[in-house]
Amino acid sequence: MTRLNASFVRSAPAAMLIALLGAASGPAGPMDAAWLRVTEDDRAIRIETDKLEAVIPKKNPKQWMTGIEKGSFLDKATGFREAGDGLMVVDWLMEPGSDEAWADKVIAKDGHGVGRYTWHTNETDPGRREYARMAHGTSHRKRMIEGPQLCHRMKPVQPAVIRGKDFVAVKTTYRFEYAAPGRKPGSQWTQLIVFPRGERYFVLMDRIDSVNDSPEMFLRNDTPGCVRHDKGDTFSEMYLSYLSGPKGVRIPASEFFAPFPPDLKFGYRRDTHRMPEHFIRAYRLRDKKTGKDGPWLAGLTLEPSVVYEAWCSQRPGGIIVMIEEIYGKPVKAGESFSAAHIVGYFDSIEEMHAVYDRHKGRTALQVDQAGWRLVK
Repeated sequence: MTRLNASFVRSAPAAMLIALLGAASGPAGPMDAAWLRVTEDDRAIRIETDKLEAVIPKKNPKQWMTGIEKGSFLDKATGFREAGDGLMVVDWLMEPGSDEAWADKVIAKDGHGVGRYTWHTNETDPGRREYARMAHGTSHRKRMIEGPQLCHRMKPVQPAVIRGKDFVAVKTTYRFEYAAPGRKPGSQWTQLIVFPRGERYFVLMDRIDSVNDSPEMFLRNDTPGCVRHDKGDTFSEMYLSYLSGPKGVRIPASEFFAPFPPDLKFGYRRDTHRMPEHFIRAYRLRDKKTGKDGPWLAGLTLEPSVVYEAWCSQRPGGIIVMIEEIYGKPVKAGESFSAAHIVGYFDSIEEMHAVYDRHKGRTALQVDQAGWRLVK
């Protein structure tokens, strides 16, 4: 925080004092620096840097409560925006196993139940059964440890804005409100997002501080985010660095014209796949009016071993789901885990890999007024 000498305060011109105080950390102001504008109201925090624009909701989101708000992530260099429902959206705290015996009995105070989000072998409603198969697959059963599903059931939050010389960061925390039988609620989720000056990407960490034990706890999110399209009108191809050899695979949009479940193709599991050198997921944006290709929008998970499972599947209704589950290892109450990501716009696949190499192996993000740093 900026500290001002008392005698200087008495003698300095008012305009100089205002400028100095504006550089200190505190509530987001209308203008922070020539390269940065941060505005905040009771609904959201709006970030505008020299390269990007983004909105982080506090309540009443356009789509989801977590991550970067739908339609708000703008690449100033090209004019393109993300083509889905937001970026780095957070879901459940989970583990492998079946919840058939109790899913319909776990009800939050707002009346929200768990059962309709799970797939049960005894499900008799054909429509619900088919939806669950397309959404979750049937090969790897999972269950909730704690809820709610943060992306759309989280109550209003008050993120903290942290400002430094060449960056601005936003920190959001939330405690899960209910738990499965035999577990207790109260694990804390922290999402920390840093927007560096001069970059077309942001750096992000999701962290869990657990109040429960689990043999394989993981946090489910969307990395970088889903893709809304009609026969590939918003994107031309997908890139997954971790499939089909060391250089990854480029998948044409035509592969996503018909729905398919997550366990049919383009899936990754740490227990069945080779550990990749890099874990990158990206899609090439396309102008809906002209059909011209734009930049890649990519999500880089900076430590490949932290990915438990990931899929890239086409659901009915024109949405490609980019689910990623992080950690999936033994956790004791009082322990923590985290994953660090870089998400943003890139002109080439080679550029993504070059950025990845500079930050590879990091799983956490630390920020204070002096600066930000990725750490192991």
